Order: sequence, then structure tokens, then C-alpha cells
Amino acid sequence: MSREYDESDVRVRPGRGSRPRTKRRPGHADAEEAMVTAVDRGRWTCAPGSDPARPPVTAMRARELGRTPIVVGDQVGLVGDLSGAPDTLARIVRVEERTTVLRRTADDTDPVERVVVANAEQLVIVTAVADPVPRAGFVDRCLVAAYAGGLVPVLCLTKADLGDPEPFAAPYRELDFPVIVTRLDQPPDALAHLLDGRVSALVGHSGVGKSTLVNKLLPAAAQATGVVSAVGKGRHTTVAAIAIPLPDGRGWVVDTPGVRSFGLAHITPDDVPAAFEDLAAAIEDCPRGCGHLGPPADPECALDVLVAEGKLRPSRLAALRRVLVALA
Repeated sequence: MSREYDESDVRVRPGRGSRPRTKRRPGHADAEEAMVTAVDRGRWTCAPGSDPARPPVTAMRARELGRTPIVVGDQVGLVGDLSGAPDTLARIVRVEERTTVLRRTADDTDPVERVVVANAEQLVIVTAVADPVPRAGFVDRCLVAAYAGGLVPVLCLTKADLGDPEPFAAPYRELDFPVIVTRLDQPPDALAHLLDGRVSALVGHSGVGKSTLVNKLLPAAAQATGVVSAVGKGRHTTVAAIAIPLPDGRGWVVDTPGVRSFGLAHITPDDVPAAFEDLAAAIEDCPRGCGHLGPPADPECALDVLVAEGKLRPSRLAALRRVLVALA
């Protein structure tokens, strides 16, 4: 015998809310600007208002930012607890557009770019006159990265009490950027003057004296210093990039980890001369794919025309091409 059904036998599954899920996110107009000074395992130390006199704030990355990379030097927007008290945590809800970027790859075949520092005005390339011996190839690669990233390069030659710095420094003076010489037995006053009021990144091989320089400029920084091994290679004494304020809050120094390679897979030959006002327009007349190395590799390079017309010093072009060899 068949059963008769009525409305009590019908189960109605509760439906979802009629209001669709929105993708709109809060604008965080009240977020306070801050500078990232250190990064450690998913936590960012920030200086509110880029003011070192205020307590540093520990922050996490807001969910809406996803995997947006945030590095030392980034200007960010903070919400939440900005007191800097122990066990408090703010949120980074915005990352401002970067004005400069120092990038590197692990080597010239690695397609993955790694941002070392953001928004630095200067790249101070630290190398020793001796112990360990200076390496022009590394300096040239750093120069390429600085020009491509919009930073002003500064060459700082340390340990001048151990040897004559001029043979190494002379070719770089042709490129019209500052070359500073320091000694172990004298304060680095000339370098301190260049750093004043700016955000500057320090980069160099381990053992060349970056941390020693920072300790002289900022005794309170207490960076670890190491010794140079018998084979002329220094130990890594700085393990992570960190921004350290200059006295009286007049600028920041970003001490970076000791590196043994500076890959340039992300940079093209045009990026370097384009950073010079007197060369940027000239390379527009170069043939497509010109590496700007001159004959025989690039026989139609427009930079040679500038030399022929007396508009460019041959020694300046030779210095530029020495740097460009790092990309070849």
C-alpha cells in the first residue's frame, strides 16, 4: 500500500545568505606610516614615522596583502597596537611604492630576483685595500645593481693603512661618484658626512670591514666583528639586513649580510648607461641588442661616436665598459 506524503515529510535545506561575499577591503586611511628596519621569520620590526626616537613596533603582514614581499627599507602602513610594548603586535596593511630597489640574484643563471633593500638613496660598496685583496669584479657588479636600481653608488675603500688605495680607486673616479678611503686608526669622518641625512645601504664581501665601520659610526649598534681567515676570506658576521639610525635621527644605515656573489640575471646592458645623464640619450641611437662594449662585439655603439665628437672622455667610456663587462 503506497504512502501519502504531506509537507511535513519535506526537508528544506537552509540556504546560504542572499548577501554575496564582497571583495572590498578596508582602505585603512588611518594607518600610520612606518619604515621597516628588520625582518625575522614572518615578523617585521618597524619605526613609526621613520623616527628612531619612538619605540619600535613589531608587526605581521595583513591577510589581504597575501605574499606581498616586504623588506628592510620599505615604507608601510601600520594599524593596531603601535605602542611598541612587549608582546604587542601591529598589522602591516599597505606597502608604499618603492623609489629605489637593490636587487640581486644568486648567480647569473638564477631567474629569481631577491630584493635586498628598498628605498635606499645610496649604495656604499665596501671593499678592503688588503686582507682580503680587493675584487674589481664584485665592485663592478654592485655598481651595475646600483645604477639599475636607482641608487647613487659610493665606493668605500677600507684598511688603507695596509696598502695604497689609488691603483684600485683611479678607474672608478672616472665615473664621477664618491670614492672614500678609510683607515683602521682614523675615524671615518668623510663617510659619516656622506651618510648624514640619507638612507644608505652597505654591501661588501665578508671580512672587508662593514661591521667595523658601522661600529665606528654608531657605537651603540654593537655589530659583531670577525677575523679574516688564512685564505683571505672573511667570516660572515652580519646574518640579516638591519637598518640602524644615525645619531640624532639624521638618516639610516642598512647593514646587509656578507655575500659571496652578486648575480645580475635581472639587468640588461641598457640599465647602466641609462643612469648617466650624459649617456642616456646617446644609447637610444645604438642598434637593437647593443651591449655597449664597443668593437668588435658592438662596432656600431653610439657611445664611440660621443668620444669621436669630443663629448665623452675616452677614459670615462673605458671605465663604463669595464663595469659593463660584468654583464657580458
